[in-house]
Amino acid sequence: MDLVDSKYIGLISSRLQKFKKVKNNLYNFRCPVCGDSQKNKNKTRGYLYQVKNNTNFKCHNCGASMSLNNFIKTLDGTLHKQYTMEKFKEGHTGKNFVVEEPKLVFKKPVFKKSINLPKASSNPVARQYLENRKIDPDKFYYADRFKSWTNTQKKTFDNVGRDEPRIIIPMYDETKNLIGFQGRALDKSPNKYITIMIQEEAAKAYGIEKIDKTSVVYITEGPFDSTFIRNSIAMCGADADVHDWGISNPVWVYDNEPRNKEIVQRINRTIDTGDSVIIWPSNIGEKDINDMVLAGHDVMSMLESNTYSGLEAKIKFNNWKKI
Repeated sequence: MDLVDSKYIGLISSRLQKFKKVKNNLYNFRCPVCGDSQKNKNKTRGYLYQVKNNTNFKCHNCGASMSLNNFIKTLDGTLHKQYTMEKFKEGHTGKNFVVEEPKLVFKKPVFKKSINLPKASSNPVARQYLENRKIDPDKFYYADRFKSWTNTQKKTFDNVGRDEPRIIIPMYDETKNLIGFQGRALDKSPNKYITIMIQEEAAKAYGIEKIDKTSVVYITEGPFDSTFIRNSIAMCGADADVHDWGISNPVWVYDNEPRNKEIVQRINRTIDTGDSVIIWPSNIGEKDINDMVLAGHDVMSMLESNTYSGLEAKIKFNNWKKI
């Protein structure tokens, strides 16, 4: 990014709400064209970024896209005249200065990594663990030596001593490329789950390759719980805005633990963003989806009849956390 562009981005930054520099040549803020999300004032979907030798603007909320030249013009006509003069002095004139809308071409990433492991159903211990919880063992894999196998996918552990068996929970992107995995301990371990991301920038979620984003998407905390819910994903420890993944109608499914301060805070934040959330009825004593399934509950019916948002969610939530 040339010095003139950097200078004028600095000059307009005070007019852009929630403006921040993400990294070199990438800036993020609330879109001034559409006003960004009306439900969540913290959403920032406007970006200034570099494409070759040009700087461009793009909003992932309204779809507005233009050159920095035109973006400055929409914000301040006087400042735009100063900007064009400085660009002229730098030799940017005519066709070299008028930037056409960029065609963003994202090449499909090629992953050489794969799950070269037997299914969890092939190991008696792993199979029994999953079947006892009414979970299909053919959906997951088994690693007899988790650390050693992980290092074949991504160098992670310097010391593979005291290796242990784990159930492998694969995470794929929307094109079904492997981008990470979780290892679930079978023996007693201080780390029940270990998450390994092969692609650090990818969405840390289980099941995202299987969902219909145009419908209601249920979002659970753990992958095993998500297997009992249609059109669902599990966050796998991620703290992300799923709207950025193209999910427009999320319903958050947290564990039924009203005395857990972290869960209470998460539910409260979710309600404040305007998203829908499950508030469990007082007659449900089980703490998570898997326990509810084992207790014989019709989980989907419970979810559909206990989904709330807005003021109604606040009222139900305040009653629930007193239980």
